[in-house]
Amino acid sequence: MRINRILLSAPLVVVALIIQVSILGRLQLPGAVPDLLLLVVLGLALVYGHVAGSLVGFFAGLLADLAPPSDHAIGRYALVLCVIGYIAGLTKPDSGQHRSATVPLMVVIGAAIGSTLMYAGVGSLVGDTAARHVGLVGLLLSATLYDLLLAPFTVPLVMALARRTEHDSVVGDGSPSPSGTATRDSAYGWLTTGTGLKASRGAMKSVRTKAHIGSQRGGLLGKSARDKAGRIKGVKRL
Repeated sequence: MRINRILLSAPLVVVALIIQVSILGRLQLPGAVPDLLLLVVLGLALVYGHVAGSLVGFFAGLLADLAPPSDHAIGRYALVLCVIGYIAGLTKPDSGQHRSATVPLMVVIGAAIGSTLMYAGVGSLVGDTAARHVGLVGLLLSATLYDLLLAPFTVPLVMALARRTEHDSVVGDGSPSPSGTATRDSAYGWLTTGTGLKASRGAMKSVRTKAHIGSQRGGLLGKSARDKAGRIKGVKRL
């Protein structure tokens, strides 16, 4: 990841985690807790791509595993957000920007359901049975509803901030970004157009020069012929 991405992702993740732990986690809502950290990871992954999305997801989840009042095994949520960030980053279009809000909305729904199922699945492997007492269906419905209500205020803002850091033409996985390619192509088009204009102007100038030289040669030949004819006439007169 580039430095500008790290400088943006780190504060967003920290602020999201603080709000989630200190405010959203204390609302005592039925079912799941609104996952602001998940939405921040999704917004960054939709702009940065799958490689950066997986890295941001892993470190964000690891920070959530270490932050109090965490009551689960360390690395559990890091695994979940790493996979979710990777999958969400795969939906990044070749143009670098989604044409509509349909794909990000579907990503939010899929991430809410997938993260809940993965978290419960990993918990069952390590002996955490908290999801059984709450009910998996209730967790899925509440998590999806809360994330959908919170997404319009979070994901577009995070994506807009992330696009501001994309000034060059290299994406997180090291490949040229389509936007940068289009910019270079347009720039090359301008250069090509300018060169063509210069070439055409040079050709026109060359034609004019040749025509001018030709006219000068024609004038010299005509003058020479007239002088020669005058001399012949003068000789005949003598």
